[in-house]
Amino acid sequence: MRHQDGKAVPARVLIADDHAVVRSGVRLILDAQPDLRVVAEVDDGFAAVERIMAGDIDLAVLDISMPRMTGLQAARELARRGTEVQMLMLSMHDNEQYLFEALKHGASGYVHKAVADRDLIEACRAALRGESFLYPGAVATLIREHLARGRSDGVDTLLTPREQEVLKLIAEGHSGKEIAELLVVSPKTVERHRANLLDKLGMKDRLELARYAIRTGLIEA
Repeated sequence: MRHQDGKAVPARVLIADDHAVVRSGVRLILDAQPDLRVVAEVDDGFAAVERIMAGDIDLAVLDISMPRMTGLQAARELARRGTEVQMLMLSMHDNEQYLFEALKHGASGYVHKAVADRDLIEACRAALRGESFLYPGAVATLIREHLARGRSDGVDTLLTPREQEVLKLIAEGHSGKEIAELLVVSPKTVERHRANLLDKLGMKDRLELARYAIRTGLIEA
């Protein structure tokens, strides 16, 4: 729920899918929630980019497979243009390459159409909070990737002991405020450590840090 003039107003959602029946179903799910309101529907990625760049959209729900421009291509273009709109990918495909591509191009989450009625609302709210959402099968995919790669011999020595502590807590899902309380430091200090971790490891978000922590054995998969 966003606020305008001190009043809570629903987040404005765009749905992009080339199947009208899917758009209708997603609209029914979202419009039933007091904090979400579908304000636009389009049937391809190009139209999604144009409508989002016109403004007044807080969250875009993008089908991965669309004509003219796919959801992944649209997400990449929106990221290139520097838009701050949150993005969720919707797909029929339980495909780890789609999953990783979606996250790489700035999507906050990936929802399988088969369970959209169960997961979509939670995913939308997580995205609007700036958090990541992965459906249960996607989490299993990340674990399989970890097992396929095998564990390394430990966390890279370029991280300080305190950075390793912060990394572990981030990977375990703690917020910046919780980490500050656990380590008895200020939230600004935690944010500085987080920025250093992303810079040192060449990563861009919490999800990549979590995958790194699993690969290096810092936390259990």
